[in-house]
Amino acid sequence: MSFLNSLIEKFHKSLFWGRIFHTLNYCLQKELKDCESVLDIGCGPSSPLQYCKWIKYSVGVEPFKPYLEESKKRKIHTKYINKKIEDLDFPENSFDAVIMIEVLEHLPKKVGREILKKAEKWARKKIIISTPNGFIDQPSVDKNLYQEHKSGWTIRELSSIGFKCRGLAGLKFLRKPKNESDSMGEDLTVSLRFKPKIFWFFVATLSQIFTYFIPKLAFELFCVKRK
Repeated sequence: MSFLNSLIEKFHKSLFWGRIFHTLNYCLQKELKDCESVLDIGCGPSSPLQYCKWIKYSVGVEPFKPYLEESKKRKIHTKYINKKIEDLDFPENSFDAVIMIEVLEHLPKKVGREILKKAEKWARKKIIISTPNGFIDQPSVDKNLYQEHKSGWTIRELSSIGFKCRGLAGLKFLRKPKNESDSMGEDLTVSLRFKPKIFWFFVATLSQIFTYFIPKLAFELFCVKRK
């Protein structure tokens, strides 16, 4: 990792700056502060759940084996399941929270709706999702066919089923879809449309101060449904 990316990563993970700029890590930690057990659907190789140190029990679900193995190495979750998301099943109220971080857009709309209904059954307290604001075209990355985007989700649609939405990642027009040569690593500048990326990263970050409260302008959505 370059010095620049390392600096950006530290900035993004900082709770102090996260509180000001409403980063994903901060928002997730804030929403999970009253939870002890979490189902992390589509956990990927480096779930932000790793920064919620108080979580006593978590299950990471990941259909792509290399991502699952990487997450295991990092010891992020208590238990792992290597299974397609649509094949999941758990008893009612199995977890305090169910989270889906950058997952819905990889599922056909019908499957996504079905999973959200199941998540409501599995969660005792809340369902938390993050997803692009509308459809963002993306092919498979990391040689992972599951990374292809198959649906787009709007604020109106998510609000209609009980989610409260906020904005993430700053202004939408500053970012672009990933391509096949990109990776799901922790380079937070990879989706920036303009160069120099360090400058536009801070522009996007500054814009996050208001796009959090005006999510229709944001690149990403952070949505919570409480039970």
